Amino acid sequence: MQTKKFGNNGPQVSVIGQGTWYLDRGDRKAAVAALKRGIDAGMTHIDTAEMYGDAELVIADAITGRRDGLFLVSKVLPSNASRRGTITACERSLKRLKTDRLDCYLLHWRGTTPLAETVAAFDELIAAGKIRSWGVSNFDADDLDELRDVAGEGNIACNQVLYHLQERAIEHAVIPWCERHGVAVVAYSPFGHNDFPLASTKAGTVLQSIAEKHKATPRQVALSFLTRLPSVLAIPKASNVEHAAENAVAGTLKLSADEFAALDAAFPRGPKPRSLPML
Repeated sequence: MQTKKFGNNGPQVSVIGQGTWYLDRGDRKAAVAALKRGIDAGMTHIDTAEMYGDAELVIADAITGRRDGLFLVSKVLPSNASRRGTITACERSLKRLKTDRLDCYLLHWRGTTPLAETVAAFDELIAAGKIRSWGVSNFDADDLDELRDVAGEGNIACNQVLYHLQERAIEHAVIPWCERHGVAVVAYSPFGHNDFPLASTKAGTVLQSIAEKHKATPRQVALSFLTRLPSVLAIPKASNVEHAAENAVAGTLKLSADEFAALDAAFPRGPKPRSLPML
């Protein structure tokens, strides 16, 4: 499994991690097994959020006895992101995850609470040893500018954003901003939201052809393309052990420059949108 540095001061983290949105809505035993299989395959970066129902409880079952080898991330809802609310939410997540610290804690998206309040809470949590770093999710470049003015240069560990073959808006401004400032970019929903390219489409044919050349799957090729840039990691979800194993292989897949160019042409990023896409 390839690894990348997580932000300016972070550790090396698996380039392919494990997302957990909706993981609590299926078979719990299968979900726990999938997470464990992913960890065994090197996907030690596990992402969750207080918004994700019982996902934190599922993760707790999967990581029992192996917490030290993981990079564990959760998120606070904007409605809870006041100084006191952020600390309370973090402590609640820690309890549900059955751990004493998070490796990174994120503001899930921007709300009405002043960023200074949330950042102050993050700093307090770091001082208390409850989190090791902090970041944000669904922040556009102008939001990141404002956040940097509040928090200072070098303190934002990551920005987690929507990124898949058919939604490449973050390449216009967000990725360049993050690469200039040493911020990790974490791609959520890297297969899209129930709209992964079909092999019967023109673009899907290109994807399928490259996959066959490498004896890989189209989803593995998609993950390799999305994480081609130095700052980008991805967190696909897998609800069974087979999908977890499939995702992990993408962390070792090497595509050529010509193949990256073919995918870039097949799935053009399009014009910069007025606002950052998010789910």
